[in-house]
Amino acid sequence: MQVDKWLAPSARVPARIVRFSRMPAQRRRFVCVEAVHPARTIAIFFFRHDDGSWWVFPPADRRPAMTARAV
Repeated sequence: MQVDKWLAPSARVPARIVRFSRMPAQRRRFVCVEAVHPARTIAIFFFRHDDGSWWVFPPADRRPAMTARAV
């Protein structure tokens, strides 16, 4: 899991969700996970994609598409 890899949580330094909401455009979900280490604080945003996965980059905006069909 990416949270374990990047934030290195432990019993003394747990990872916690500090913010979650929806982005204004397209109402897509995001979450901010944070770990407060003695020397620094690390926070990473994750964005929910249409297939249900969570990534560190937001999903691409849906754009109008044109299709052609035989008449």
